[in-house]
Amino acid sequence: MRLAPGTPSHAGPATVPELLARHPVLRPPTSTAGAAVTIVLREGAATTEALLIERAMNPADPASGEVALPGGHVDGTDGSLAATALRELREEVGLGAADFSGPLRFVGVSPAPRFRLHVGVFAVGLAAVGGAPRVEDPREVAHVFWLPWTALQEGRLMNREGDRGAVRVLASIHDGHVVWGFTRRVLREFFGFPSEDPPEGPVFAREGSAEVASIPEATSEAREPR
Repeated sequence: MRLAPGTPSHAGPATVPELLARHPVLRPPTSTAGAAVTIVLREGAATTEALLIERAMNPADPASGEVALPGGHVDGTDGSLAATALRELREEVGLGAADFSGPLRFVGVSPAPRFRLHVGVFAVGLAAVGGAPRVEDPREVAHVFWLPWTALQEGRLMNREGDRGAVRVLASIHDGHVVWGFTRRVLREFFGFPSEDPPEGPVFAREGSAEVASIPEATSEAREPR
């Protein structure tokens, strides 16, 4: 399932309320996803920003050390995808309902082929008087930071280490943080950028394969939103 589009990239960024108004407040399906993530938004000093985490180094975690949206797997006691999203926000970045400007908005369910599951995606705004996100458990999260939506305009091919060995992927870089794969795709779709990676296809491909050859090198034309 493709996520509902956000602001068309050629129109420039929308405000946080405008972005959230594009998505409904409703109870999402309970059986179509094995995990949930949340796009937490705020009006930064220069533009709209989304909250991201850098996962702690953990040999048992397939996403060890990577940048991600706050979120995690569904627990049998959660009762709904929205409950999963709220629980993970509390456990990972210390944010609760009182810190948000309104209820969670359901963006959609997106495939994460690398992890062999579908993920419920939510969005919410940080309240002006809300608490600041923080690392709750350093065994799970090493760092939290805000990503300006403009950082997603550029994409370049990078070598990343995956469970199938070294691969080349399109990535965006901000202050040394590498945003790629599921996280980059979901954010680009939310902010209305043109699709780059097939949402139902492999997240990455082996170097030297036909799939890698089909990924264009980043150019100024490819990087600029249309």
